[in-house]
Amino acid sequence: MIIRSWLFVPGDSERKLAKGGENPADALILDLEDSVADARQEIARDMVRNYLLAHSDRSHQQLWVRVNPLDTDLSLPDLAAVMPGAPDGIVLPKVYSADDVNTMANYLSALEAREGLALGSTKIHCVSTETAASLLTFHTYLENVTDRLVALTWGGEDLAAALGATDNRNPRTGDYDDPYLMAKSLCLATARAIDAQPVGVVFVDFRDLEGLEAECLRDRRAGFFGKIAIHPAQAEVINRTFTPSVEEVAHAQRVIDVFEQNPGLGTVGLDGKMLDMPHLKQARNVMAVVQQIEELA
Repeated sequence: MIIRSWLFVPGDSERKLAKGGENPADALILDLEDSVADARQEIARDMVRNYLLAHSDRSHQQLWVRVNPLDTDLSLPDLAAVMPGAPDGIVLPKVYSADDVNTMANYLSALEAREGLALGSTKIHCVSTETAASLLTFHTYLENVTDRLVALTWGGEDLAAALGATDNRNPRTGDYDDPYLMAKSLCLATARAIDAQPVGVVFVDFRDLEGLEAECLRDRRAGFFGKIAIHPAQAEVINRTFTPSVEEVAHAQRVIDVFEQNPGLGTVGLDGKMLDMPHLKQARNVMAVVQQIEELA
C-alpha cells in the first residue's frame, strides 16, 4: 500500500481518534509521544490499543503508532500495550543511528511472537533527524538495517532544539537554514539508497494550505513521496498533490507506448525530445503509483 498522507492523531483524545477514521488520510499515526502528557500515558496506551482492535480492516487506511523514544523508559511499555492491536507499523522518533531501528525490530519480533502475529508484519517508519548525532550516522543505514524499515522522514523542529538553535529558518527568505537542508537531503538520499519511502517533513503552519501545497510540490519534485500532516485539513491537500495528474498519467503512458512500439531501442524520440531508459523508468513509476492509489479507492 502506498501512503501519501500520514496524519498525526493524539492517542489520548477519543474525539480526535474518531475523527481520524473519517479523514481521507492514507494512514493515521496514533501518537503516544509529543501530543500526550506524561500523566496520561496509560490512558493513551489503552485508547490506542482499543482503537486498533476496533479497526482491524486497514484496506483503506493504515494505522501506525508513534511510540516514545528508545532512550526513555516509556518506549517498551508503549509497545507492549499496543501490539495486541496489530498496528501496521511503528513510527520511531529521535533515533541516533540505524542501531536504534534494529533494536526496535528485535522488540517487534518478540512482541509479534507473543501476540501470534506474522513475523515481520509490523513495519517501521523512522524519524531520522531529530538528534544531533543522527546527522552524522546516515551511513549506518547502508551497512545493516532491518527490512522492516519502509519509510524515513526528517524533522526540523526537534533538530533545532538538539542543535541549540533559536529558529530553523532563514528570517529573510523563510527557507530552511543549512543544517536542516542537509538533514532533508541526507534523509532523501538514504531512503532511496535502501529502497524505503522518503516522506516529507511536517508543514507547521496548518492554516496556510497554499503554502502546504507549494511545499508538497517542492518535495515531490525533489524525490520525496508523501508528507506528514499535523492537522486534518492538510490530508486532502497532500493526497491531491502526490496523486499524478491526468496530464502526467497521459504523458507517462505515451512514453511507455513509444518504447513498446520500438523494442530493442534504448533511445526514442517523442514530441521533438530524445528519451532514454531513465524516462521510461519514471513513466513506469508514475503508472505504478496510479495503480496503487486506485486500489485505495
